[in-house]
Amino acid sequence: MKKILLPFMVPTMVGLSTLGLTACSSDQPPVTEAKAETTSTFEQVYAGITADEIVGPLKTLSSDEFEGRLPTTPGEKKTLDYLVGQFKEAGFQPGNGNSYLQPVDLMEITADPDMTMTIGDNAFAYKQDMVAGSKREQSLVELKDSELVFVGYGVNAPEYDWNDYEGLDVKGKTVVILVNDPGFENPDSGKFQGTTMTYYGRWSYKFEEASRQGAAGAIIVHETAPASYGWSVVANSWSGPQYGLVTKDGGASRVAVEGWLTLDAAKKVFADAGLDFDEQKKAALSGPYYQDLGLTASVTVKNTFQKSVSNNVIATLPGAEKPEEHVIYTAHWDHLGKDESLKGDQIYNGAHDNATGSAAAVAMAHAFSTLSPRPARSVTFLIVTAEEQGLLGSKYYADHPIIPLDKTVANINMDAMNVLGKTKNVSVVGMGKSEMESYLEKAAVRQGRYLTQEEHPAGGYYYRSDHFSFAKKGVPALYAKGGSEPWDAATADYKKRMNVIVKGCYHQVCDEFRKEWDLSGIAQDTQLLFEVGYDVANADSWPQWNATSEFQRP
Repeated sequence: MKKILLPFMVPTMVGLSTLGLTACSSDQPPVTEAKAETTSTFEQVYAGITADEIVGPLKTLSSDEFEGRLPTTPGEKKTLDYLVGQFKEAGFQPGNGNSYLQPVDLMEITADPDMTMTIGDNAFAYKQDMVAGSKREQSLVELKDSELVFVGYGVNAPEYDWNDYEGLDVKGKTVVILVNDPGFENPDSGKFQGTTMTYYGRWSYKFEEASRQGAAGAIIVHETAPASYGWSVVANSWSGPQYGLVTKDGGASRVAVEGWLTLDAAKKVFADAGLDFDEQKKAALSGPYYQDLGLTASVTVKNTFQKSVSNNVIATLPGAEKPEEHVIYTAHWDHLGKDESLKGDQIYNGAHDNATGSAAAVAMAHAFSTLSPRPARSVTFLIVTAEEQGLLGSKYYADHPIIPLDKTVANINMDAMNVLGKTKNVSVVGMGKSEMESYLEKAAVRQGRYLTQEEHPAGGYYYRSDHFSFAKKGVPALYAKGGSEPWDAATADYKKRMNVIVKGCYHQVCDEFRKEWDLSGIAQDTQLLFEVGYDVANADSWPQWNATSEFQRP
């Protein structure tokens, strides 16, 4: 693996002074007495962040008792009570007035799984061949003999001189779209960013653009390599209750039906149209492309829907000198709940994704609370809801920020942290975007580590976790975690054994806490990100986006 070293910068520090805690009340759960504040130097606190501090919260949050932490279920209440209790115990103040919670208005829409999609002479079964749903607040949503148009990658990107919809009127029609963006399959073409996915490659963008174009339906063709996950992830994530944010128009601006087809199903469709899928895909790579398929699609989606309220958790440790300026750490507390139709284990515990990040946040909060003097700027933890439903909790926060965005210095995200032991390298997701990586490198050097680009940039992971909601608003956002190079031979052996056990557990019921996990890697990365936040909170200046980044402050 190629090492990537950045221009080294040691952030300068401002003077610090001690600031006492101000007692604040909260609306839930009952107030517990905060632990007595101790006085510890940065070095002492840093050394005290260990696996022992992380294992307790990790086991608790991923236990069966929390029922897979699905928003708006009893599992949410248990999760909120636990997290709020931990932040109170650490001495953090409520982040939203006198409350540790930010209500998030959600629309829960559940499609009846008894559906079939017909395209031409083919009938496709739900979850086996296709999934479909609707974001519209309607009990019955239909595509009826909707004309089918293949629109290549479904991208409209003026900065790349690429518009698959140019000269095409898709109003009332259903568009069929390839996953990822044109750079993935043709990295030497100079188009887009090669194998590094842009936001144009994300499924969320494709449905949004199809909606802007006035399409009635949008269907993405799933392929494992360009999607970076298998069909089972699509089937599990898109079935059952689906959440969106409450909108003024009741979802009317969205396409009526949003769905996916397996690759095999798509090939049947193209063959029925007298076309070869692989040839059409190749044509779509050469430039903006569309092709009428001469077929129609029909599917009926029967929805039940209800508005509900979930919650982000927000807790703040006021800064000693600039309390109005905040460094915000994010993690998401939610997962997929449980599926009572399964035999045997029915709970999606979400231990790796993302009880690890939430547990690290708890451990880090306890660490920050023992610092003396405190950081100059405030440190805030935002543990968000509904990440699994499309980053909804962080999106809601970014659209309705409690801390003004022009007072938000930076964001540091923690998601699906490293359970495979300590690593020599730090994997930077979306490498090269901001000066936050200079702070990260300083912290990595302390640990004898170095920075590398993420292993699979084609997966578009920078656009798939909660920091992205901040990045879109111009806040420099960092997402980094343990890399792929084991710390030593013993760790390499452990990693090899554990990979066999956990392989394929993403969004599956087997994502459970395992007592044989080596949590030293999570502790290593928690120390790392603790130092990054500490340095940013004490620096003379704010970190900036790099000139080549697509994100800048307004």
